[in-house]
This record gives sequence, C-alpha cells and structure tokens, in this order.
Amino acid sequence: MTYVPPAPSIVDDIIAQVKFDANGLISALAQAPDGVVLMLAWMNADALRETLLTGRVCYWSRSRQKLWRKGETSGQQQKLIEARLDCDMDAVLMIVDQTGVACHTGRRSCFYHGVTPDGLRDTSQPEISAEELYGR
Repeated sequence: MTYVPPAPSIVDDIIAQVKFDANGLISALAQAPDGVVLMLAWMNADALRETLLTGRVCYWSRSRQKLWRKGETSGQQQKLIEARLDCDMDAVLMIVDQTGVACHTGRRSCFYHGVTPDGLRDTSQPEISAEELYGR
C-alpha cells in the first residue's frame, strides 16, 4: 500500500482540528502493518505537517527540542502507509513501513519490557547493536 499525501491546504485543515497539549504536542504511535506496535513518540504541528505532506515520518524530540526525522542518524527510517487520528483528535496512529529496527536499542519494537509476576522481563533481544546503528 502506498501513501498518497493530501494537498497542503487539506493537511492544514486536518492540523487545525488536532488537539495539541499545553506543550503543543500529540502522542504518535507507530505500528507495523502486521500489527506490532513499534514505538511511541511525540509530534508538534510541524512534525505532523511534514509527515503528512512527505510520507516520511518526522517526530518532535523533547530532549533535543527539535524536529527528529526518524532514521536521520541510524538509517532506520519510517515511511507512512496510513495515518489515523483518534476519537479525541489528540493522538495519531501511523501504520509505517519500518526500515530495519524502530528502537534505539536495536530491537524491532520499543515495547520489549514484559510485565510478569516476577517483575520485568525482556521479550526480545537486539537485532543490531547501537554501535552499528549510530557509529558509537
């Protein structure tokens, strides 16, 4: 499935309906087409606009206070297949084509800490090392 971006005026109309929080952000969930939840991050209006217009997923980095184009340092990009806003218009679900792994730990998904009766247990191992991803 290929993402077809709306016209810029339509994207602006969509963004005008989004309910950003007090910091100007909405939660953004990335999911693979097979249903695996890959990661949760944040978007501001600029990140959402760029994502919807280009089809390449862009987030807002709260730690760096700047736009974060997924994969800009690791090469592990996300291409948008489909975007959906929730019923309250304050969260976005993105079905993405993930190049490589989504998590900075080298795992496919950021959600790998399983809750068990004995505490947390990792449910997956890294597929690639941080050194290979980021050259560190």
